[in-house]
Amino acid sequence: MTTDRLTPPAADGAAPSAPIPDPGRHLTAPATRSALRIQQQLLFSAREFLRGEGFTELLPPVIGPVTDPGSRGSKQVDIDFYGHRYKLMTSAILYKQASLLAFDRIFCVAPNVRLEPLETAGTNRHLAEFHQLDVEVAGASRDDAVALAERLVVHMVDSAVRTMPKDFAELGRDTDAFAELLKGSFGRMRHAEAVAELRDAGHPQSPDAELDWTGEALLSARRDRPFFVTDYPKGSRGFYDLEDPARPGFLKNFDLLAAEGYGELCSGSQRTNDYAEIVTRMRETGENPQKYRWYLDLVREGVPGSAGFGIGVERLTRYVTGLDAVWQASAFPKVAGVVSP
Repeated sequence: MTTDRLTPPAADGAAPSAPIPDPGRHLTAPATRSALRIQQQLLFSAREFLRGEGFTELLPPVIGPVTDPGSRGSKQVDIDFYGHRYKLMTSAILYKQASLLAFDRIFCVAPNVRLEPLETAGTNRHLAEFHQLDVEVAGASRDDAVALAERLVVHMVDSAVRTMPKDFAELGRDTDAFAELLKGSFGRMRHAEAVAELRDAGHPQSPDAELDWTGEALLSARRDRPFFVTDYPKGSRGFYDLEDPARPGFLKNFDLLAAEGYGELCSGSQRTNDYAEIVTRMRETGENPQKYRWYLDLVREGVPGSAGFGIGVERLTRYVTGLDAVWQASAFPKVAGVVSP
């Protein structure tokens, strides 16, 4: 029996996302074609910008003995690699740091697989398989990475708006929505300020955790340009984020949230490259350092300190194109709980 539409299960208290049409209907829809053409332009302009800044593009691995443990709520995927239990990558972070042994400035378009909780099916912002534009710079600070991410996003959106007017018209996306974005100077707030704003609005955001999905959307809906949230509390993120020596208990990291309620687009941080600190942080977060032996060996030998970030390609495409759900920005979407091609 052929199913024309696959509907993700709804999260408790959340409306289900729009039904996903079968691949033939999805790929031939004019809106899909326009969204994917704009996505192509976003990636083309990102490569143009980063190469102009002296970056080298690398091809990241898809499997490895370990992967990023900091993916909130999602499960990792195990595979049998010649009798060894390996992982599909949830993030390229460990390999980005290792790659700085070859080049000081690197980027990649990295595939990621995360078995997201079923409740993400109602957020319209999560995929089980997606891509990130990953960037890492040796010797950079968190503020360097924030400034680079801002300039990169402005360049990408400006390029798409200038070169793809017919596709924006096909999608009904008013590009005047980017008037503030294109001026640069994105807003900034610390995590504690975001928590206070959400609590004042009646949202019970924990001060000790990452901003939850509802909180991100609430903050995002109040703004007309992207903005950075910085200084997340220690324990809310992975072992590789540098603890601020001037503010113990807080990390030198950030998220970039879009305007108009679209939520998080990007996460990044300044990384720690101190062997003892990393092992301590691993143990504090319940990770077994022995699993990360290859990574820790490189750190002990001298991986450069760095800063970087990853931009969700499908999420950025959804925001720029004004789509209802992030799966619409993927040619072959994988949504939590939906068995699909």
